[in-house]
Amino acid sequence: MCSVLIVSSSDKGRVMLSELCKSCSLTNIATTSDAERARDLLHKKSFDIIIINSPLSDESGKELSLFIAENYYTGVLLLVKKDNADEVSALVQDAGVFVLHKPVNRYLFSQSIKLILAYSKRIRGLYNKTIKLETKIEETQLINRAKCVLIQYLKMTESQAHRYIEKQAMDLRRPKRAIAESIIKTYEY
Repeated sequence: MCSVLIVSSSDKGRVMLSELCKSCSLTNIATTSDAERARDLLHKKSFDIIIINSPLSDESGKELSLFIAENYYTGVLLLVKKDNADEVSALVQDAGVFVLHKPVNRYLFSQSIKLILAYSKRIRGLYNKTIKLETKIEETQLINRAKCVLIQYLKMTESQAHRYIEKQAMDLRRPKRAIAESIIKTYEY
């Protein structure tokens, strides 16, 4: 189920945007009135979409949208006055912030939500792949470091060190990473 955070200084704006979200089948909706509270909520909970109805009472909304886009893997929809929509869009679009002008067209809002959800899903998928790759690289580096330790202290060849780590992992039924950490701890600390 998709979670939405609506940031709007006016009660009327929060109610209107909540109704628009419900018409898009989004029911897990949280609301707040300013950027500071939004930042606090973001530290406690993650959201799939964040809708910012600018201006906010404590800032324009542009700053918050850029902060979220740079620090979180979530879709951001910034609602701005029609007069400066193009100008604001040019400032935030490279960060991945979607901009709609007010008054909000129900159809455009619905289409924007669909695009943002697809975008967020893709970004989170890429983020998860990146984390897996970084973990794998870290593990490989650790195992290579353990091989170097075995080569240095036990005078093994690279293939002997590799085989030793694999055999220890199989025999002890532990991951190669744990064996590598144990080797490094034994000989370098």
